[in-house]
Amino acid sequence: MPIELKVPSAGESITEVTIVEWLKAEGAFAKPDETVAVIETDKANVEVVAPTAGRISRILKNAGAVATVGEVIGYLEPGPAGAEAPVAAAAPVAPPKAVAAPAPVAAPSPPAAVAPKAEAPILRAPPSMRRELREKGIDPSTVANGRLTHADGLRAEIVPEGGQRNEERVPMTKLRQRIAERLVHSQTTAALLTTFNEVDMGAVMALRAQYQDEFVKRHGVKLGFMSFFVKAAVEALKEQPAINAEIQGTDIVYKNYYDIGVAVGGGRGLVVPVLRNAERKSFAQIEKDIADFGARAKDNKLKPEELQGGTFTISNGGIYGSLMSTPIINPPQSGILGMHAIQDRPVVRNGQVVVAKMMYLALTYDHRLVDGREAVTFLVQIKNLVENPTRILLEV
Repeated sequence: MPIELKVPSAGESITEVTIVEWLKAEGAFAKPDETVAVIETDKANVEVVAPTAGRISRILKNAGAVATVGEVIGYLEPGPAGAEAPVAAAAPVAPPKAVAAPAPVAAPSPPAAVAPKAEAPILRAPPSMRRELREKGIDPSTVANGRLTHADGLRAEIVPEGGQRNEERVPMTKLRQRIAERLVHSQTTAALLTTFNEVDMGAVMALRAQYQDEFVKRHGVKLGFMSFFVKAAVEALKEQPAINAEIQGTDIVYKNYYDIGVAVGGGRGLVVPVLRNAERKSFAQIEKDIADFGARAKDNKLKPEELQGGTFTISNGGIYGSLMSTPIINPPQSGILGMHAIQDRPVVRNGQVVVAKMMYLALTYDHRLVDGREAVTFLVQIKNLVENPTRILLEV
């Protein structure tokens, strides 16, 4: 008896999803717990897995279709790998006739025997590439390349139809819709203000250079900058609790724990996974968690619950070369710290002009809850801790 493949629950607030891709076509065999389809919510991608071994006997919702949680999107016919599931037959072939052999005719030319070229890119492109082409609104049949590679999809040479002034209309993904809604909500419901400072990264860079090899050997992960800023932010938030609080109606809710969101670029947009109880984590654990988040974000493997909550956020635009920006808070949080590119800049030290490794910092905060004095003091505390990283370890 066929087994129903349903849209799994992906969080309390999620009721609607989009079918991103079927990894198994009708008639294809799937192993137990193997992913057969990928669906997208407004927070993350979720996999639909085969509950048992069998073949996909029918697909009800194709890629790009919208479905609701609990809706049946396909059927699985249980059975071993050798079993054949009843699927739609190919074009009928006439049975052989007991007649004399027909007169010789000219053999068809080789091009006539192969599949149409327009279909080749679809059949030969890997699943990740097909998904990327769909996101870009690209019809694979218009790609000039013969065999699609990942690089081809990023720089696909499109053959324009009817002139050079082409337009493409592509539906926004659920994730992008959610990001847009939250950003607009943040700017229309909070009194956003940004304050700036700069920090000399020389001490942290020297510390990393001194202990990097030993750190990697012991912990299996590199010592980056983000762990220093997470630890510094926790200490500064302890001194400025309003920046770790949120407004609920006419109340202020102060959080006595520190769930730090770390913005990372994912395969389908910017996401902010959360380091739960960051105050309890070591430098090594923070670096391991961030590396894990980054790797899984690229493959859209983050879980919805990992993107929820958070009391404060850190965003590092410097990895993309940003020199200065005004980040937008992630509601209902009251603050976000923006890191930027490290540059050699002239600064004055003891009356002398020297070259230092400088980074601009930006703190955007909700002025309804956080006063300017608290915001400026917070940034100065971050600056002092990062410029003197031993203070982070001593918590002074």
